[in-house]
Amino acid sequence: MKSTKPYLLEAMYSWIVDSGLTPHLVADANHEGIQAPPQAAEDGRIVLNCAPEAVRDLVMDDEGASFIARFGGVSQAVWLPIDSIEGIYARENGRGMVFGPEELDEEGGQETTSEQHDGPDKSKKQPSLRVVK
Repeated sequence: MKSTKPYLLEAMYSWIVDSGLTPHLVADANHEGIQAPPQAAEDGRIVLNCAPEAVRDLVMDDEGASFIARFGGVSQAVWLPIDSIEGIYARENGRGMVFGPEELDEEGGQETTSEQHDGPDKSKKQPSLRVVK
């Protein structure tokens, strides 16, 4: 089976935008193949505003996410391979989804483990997301 990650990513993006909030993608800055300005990386992660009014030509598919954004007034192409994307959340309230590592199921296909993030859960230690401006 195909990975569910691209489908969940697109669905969460639509849900955040339809709710009138600002979607931010979180990616592993050390992942091979990322094309993003170096100043976008902090603490090993890249956090990018991908709201419709902040980017052009947004494409999310099985391969990754790509768009054109302005950094320091200069338009630059951004490419995030799907494996580098760790999550998506709304800047205003932190709600979104953190993607777990891809694992093989019993038949050898890929199965994605994902968690919906609705705020802090005191019983589990989860990675925290923060807005980098």
